[in-house]
Amino acid sequence: MPLAEKIQQYIQKLPEAEQADVLVYVKSLSVKKKKKRKSDIVEESWGDFSLTSAMRGMEDEEGPEYSAADLKETF
Repeated sequence: MPLAEKIQQYIQKLPEAEQADVLVYVKSLSVKKKKKRKSDIVEESWGDFSLTSAMRGMEDEEGPEYSAADLKETF
């Protein structure tokens, strides 16, 4: 039996006032999820902006070429 059907069976057994509470809860979950998505989008946008700002002009810089050996740590 799909989960939605199981949930529906439980809800149908509840008094109408408690069914209304379930509806309010489900709606709050939906709103909470939308707010989280918006928050993630804003954080991602700021992250992209920050990285772009930090790297601005670096494509024109000349620097030394590094080999794989240069990148290995030595202890």
